[in-house]
Amino acid sequence: MPVKKHSLALSLLCVACNMTVTDANESASSRQPDGQAERQSAQPAADPHAFVIVPEPAGTPARVESVLQAQVALDRAGFSPGVLDGREGMSFATALTGFQKAKGLPATGHYDEATAKALLGDRPQPATWLVRIPEGFVKGPFFAVPKDLNEQAKLPALGYRNLLEKLAERFHTTPEALMALNRPDTKVGAGAAIRVPAIANQPVARIEGDERGWGETLASLGVAKDQPQADHIVVDKSDGVLRAYDAQNRLIAQFPATMGSQHDPLPIGTWEIKGLSRNPDFHYNPDLFWDAASTDQKAVLKPGPNGPVGVVWIDLSKPHYGIHGTPEPQTIGRTESHGCIRLTNWDAARLAQMVQSGVKAVFQL
Repeated sequence: MPVKKHSLALSLLCVACNMTVTDANESASSRQPDGQAERQSAQPAADPHAFVIVPEPAGTPARVESVLQAQVALDRAGFSPGVLDGREGMSFATALTGFQKAKGLPATGHYDEATAKALLGDRPQPATWLVRIPEGFVKGPFFAVPKDLNEQAKLPALGYRNLLEKLAERFHTTPEALMALNRPDTKVGAGAAIRVPAIANQPVARIEGDERGWGETLASLGVAKDQPQADHIVVDKSDGVLRAYDAQNRLIAQFPATMGSQHDPLPIGTWEIKGLSRNPDFHYNPDLFWDAASTDQKAVLKPGPNGPVGVVWIDLSKPHYGIHGTPEPQTIGRTESHGCIRLTNWDAARLAQMVQSGVKAVFQL
């Protein structure tokens, strides 16, 4: 029996109502004739994160997506605009400003000709491409993730809610943006072709002592293991970004961030990274949250991209404060936090490959 394919509209409905996608959890061997699974088990497993680019259908008109093309190029260069959605806005302008500063261009935040040339080069890559979804990628398990943290603690993992959400994170966007890129009758499932932002494949990294599958996580987010190394980072409240600098004080990366609130303001000062926890458990202590319910209890939540801190926790010398991912990437820079610095999961994963214990972290207004 072939794996079922769902329309994008149905999959987005699953996001809204937290329905669990169950048919994508079926193993390939359970659907194969007798003996076929055994014969295939002797062959190397296909990379579940290797999306094959599908040629554009004949006669397809050229797509004009200049803003999305710039967003994708900024993302590749390490100057993240956050969610790749093809929209101009504050995050896009701030990313352009960071890139312009790094390249010695006038820091206007406008996408002018000089910036486009420096960003795209002589052979611009496309904004989007059609890819075929690997069979291994559609496998779950997927979860209906409740909002209540004590209820989340009952789950075996805090994974994606459904395939569309998993696809969106892999290509640094949102389910809604994927819907906008595709026809309403587009199917999602093993072997289906879908249009996505042009974020390249990354192989599963081999990392010594990787007991929590961090190499798999990087590949699932389209993040390369090898990144430039940061000497120090600066979290700037004034424009809502985290900047990474090398030992020569050159700006090498920039990420939009959510930082602090009226109840839990950003702790201004100079701190130090004390350690990193990749694919971490989350130890929930309601005594540390001003908005916790009186009935909440201490609990340990299992790892996953939909956990309260996403895929990584970067611990700081300021007790109970850190830099981490988020289950809701579309809210970065648009909501408040409990004092910590929150990035999209893909940006947090990239930063985690750029820093180590002892790196200075300056928090400023």
